[in-house]
Amino acid sequence: MILPTKHIPQNEALIGVGATLLAHLGMPMTVSGLWEHLRTEPNVGNFERFVLASNLLYLIGAIEIRDGLIVRTAS
Repeated sequence: MILPTKHIPQNEALIGVGATLLAHLGMPMTVSGLWEHLRTEPNVGNFERFVLASNLLYLIGAIEIRDGLIVRTAS
């Protein structure tokens, strides 16, 4: 479920959802603001998948929380 497999396409795996999340995170946003932008994306699906993808990105250091806003980290 985290990575794509033979039966889970890339855009439905959490890493693919995370890529979509990062693509929409051009500037710092609140969690609810980012969810509003992504709720209509078909590969995000529901809020649970959004949260799981956000957690994955946080764990790998791709995003962080500053002053209550989600920001991309400098890679």
